[in-house]
Amino acid sequence: MPYSARVIDAELDELMAGLAAIALEGPKAVGKTATALRRASTVHELDEEQQRAVAAADLDRVIDGEPPVLIDEWQRLPAIWDKVRRAVDRDATPGRFLLTGSASPEGGGSHSGAGRIVDLRMRPMALAERLPGIASVSLARLLDGTQGDIKGRTELALSDYVEEILRSGFPGIRGLPERAREAQLATYVARVVDRDFPELRPVRKPARLRAWMAAYASATATTTSFEKLRQAATAGEKTPPAKTTVIPYIDVLERLFILDPLPGWRPRTHLRELGEAPKHHLADPALAATLVNATRDALLAGE
Repeated sequence: MPYSARVIDAELDELMAGLAAIALEGPKAVGKTATALRRASTVHELDEEQQRAVAAADLDRVIDGEPPVLIDEWQRLPAIWDKVRRAVDRDATPGRFLLTGSASPEGGGSHSGAGRIVDLRMRPMALAERLPGIASVSLARLLDGTQGDIKGRTELALSDYVEEILRSGFPGIRGLPERAREAQLATYVARVVDRDFPELRPVRKPARLRAWMAAYASATATTTSFEKLRQAATAGEKTPPAKTTVIPYIDVLERLFILDPLPGWRPRTHLRELGEAPKHHLADPALAATLVNATRDALLAGE
């Protein structure tokens, strides 16, 4: 599949020109590895067991090589974080390291990496990335005062926006035929519940976790309280999951970059916006649609 330019490309290139180490983070299948591979000269893929075993036996080997050195899925060998940090302490030449991760291990390395490793969040493709040339107004130019007159038109209808919600912003999923795409999204959700989540924290009742995720998905773009979400996540049981159960759900799903809440915002009132509740969002709207079994017709009907 040909690589589609991403908004983050320009930001990443600008940062690599001035920073020694960048951690590119985001959910699985968002395009982190493809983006990093286009820039890397040396690659270590730590999601492969053999490469991870070799790296664990000789961490120095991982940080050597022609830069930029890409360490893919670094969280599978957390000790590498401190190794990179110390390497940057010794030599902060820009563009030395790229780390990619689809989960944030509890505690990360023993050191936060502040001042050495800069985090950069990668999200699924926005509409302007999916449909190049469609954007007529630039947020960047609005912010720097160079946008000029705000004008434009679109040929997209409501049905087109619904289609893009269901197609997903994950590069490897959105181009699939409809049935294959639906199967991939359903499997993505299942893997989060059955495999990715348990790798970070044991889960006693996967069905209860999935029900809570479905409740969260149904509250997309709202500020519904977590208490109401807990009450909604009964999973066919008489009682909702306990608060002590829900709190780890939130923590682990954020560490997997599956939850992506939108912080509250009020123009020119920084103190007031601190009290604003965030709006609930999953990493990709297609995941929310999958969790609540939303169809094209249901979305068009406002259901």
